[in-house]
Amino acid sequence: MNRLMNLFARGVVALAKPTGKLQTLQMRLTAGEVKDGMEHLEPYGFTSCPQPGAEALAAFMGGDRSHGVVVVVADRRYRLQTLQAGEVAIYTDEGDAIHFKRGRIIDIHTATLNIRASAGVHIDTPSITQTGSIVSQGDQVAGGVSQIKHLHTGVRSGGDQSGPPVAGGGA
Repeated sequence: MNRLMNLFARGVVALAKPTGKLQTLQMRLTAGEVKDGMEHLEPYGFTSCPQPGAEALAAFMGGDRSHGVVVVVADRRYRLQTLQAGEVAIYTDEGDAIHFKRGRIIDIHTATLNIRASAGVHIDTPSITQTGSIVSQGDQVAGGVSQIKHLHTGVRSGGDQSGPPVAGGGA
């Protein structure tokens, strides 16, 4: 019976070491038990480094308390509480979130969103709406016409708009 009671334990994360092949945690378990270097088993493709104070469930194979693993970590301090049934979200303690909402809508909330793609970024949609300015370090091609490599006719001073691009115009 004692071995069955020792199979699982709730605890609180004291420290996290995310640098190994498996992240290890120092855990404060129930009844004042402290376990150092507990491996944190995470789902394939997902990882996080929990803050101290996050809650966890530890498992001990056969009730042997000498080698346990942390199977899940949760942090009620930062968990999003506005999800509807069937929705999914990824979130941080700073308020960043990717929220998969009902109606096939995905909301991303952050201060800065960086996208790095070595081959390209392709957007296939009938409409793009944006607010604010667009800053580009390179050429923009609209309707097959380079915005850098074409000449305009009828350009006037004083900020008036130019005429259409000259066919076959060069720099």
